[in-house]
Amino acid sequence: MDPLSVILQRFSINTEVFFTGNLCGISNFNREPNKGHLHLLQRGEITIIDEQGVAHLIDEPTVMFFPTQHAHRIIASEENPPTLVCANIIYNENTSNPIAEALPALLCFKLSESPALMKTAQWLFEEAFNEDCGRLPMINSLTDIFIIYVLRHVLDNKLIEHGLLAGLAHPQLSTVLLAIHDAPERQWGLQEMAELALMSRSKFSDLFKRTVGQSPGDYVIDWRILVAKGLLLQHKPVALVANAVGYENGSALARVFRKKMGISPKQWLDETL
Repeated sequence: MDPLSVILQRFSINTEVFFTGNLCGISNFNREPNKGHLHLLQRGEITIIDEQGVAHLIDEPTVMFFPTQHAHRIIASEENPPTLVCANIIYNENTSNPIAEALPALLCFKLSESPALMKTAQWLFEEAFNEDCGRLPMINSLTDIFIIYVLRHVLDNKLIEHGLLAGLAHPQLSTVLLAIHDAPERQWGLQEMAELALMSRSKFSDLFKRTVGQSPGDYVIDWRILVAKGLLLQHKPVALVANAVGYENGSALARVFRKKMGISPKQWLDETL
């Protein structure tokens, strides 16, 4: 299985379309926990202003993707009224989503840059602006598919230079990341990871840190903690969670968890729920 599929299976990303049609005036979008936003401009002109007050003028079919909670405004042009599809991006976990966290605050690119994006967007627009049977579940499903195409576009074009997605876009590092994601319970050593990448230990360690942003060992621990959080939220016993992410017992997991998070798994779960 490819690295992106492994993450998408563990950490879900769903969409919920909340607006389709002609936009007038100014629309404000506030920060919402575990949510991002997607805006697809079919035609017309808008100005989008991000949290830092930076304005982006958009006047051709474009995708604007805020992967994580991010306040912003959209100002519709009076002379060239815009037609859009807008959706919430919903992360069903109460933990951070590794894909969302690996992306910049705003991804903005023209639909013409990718035939796959353009084709899916055209299908989405067709469904969104008609009143055919099953319209709502259809446009939500198409938006889910569109998000995957966006992520493919990011990976295929190496739009991210550092972090998890940069590692997934690297042919050798992605092999290691896939293995770690698929089997967090294994006792990953530097030598084994370097061999998977077909590199020496020193070259692998240096490349991994420069690309992903942390050492291979730290990444393994962080991934285990992330997976453990998801299992804890499913009310799995701590001992079972510990074994599933490579620790001998609940006490061993608690030590690592407390070192990373500052609290025990039970305290974290009580505060999260």
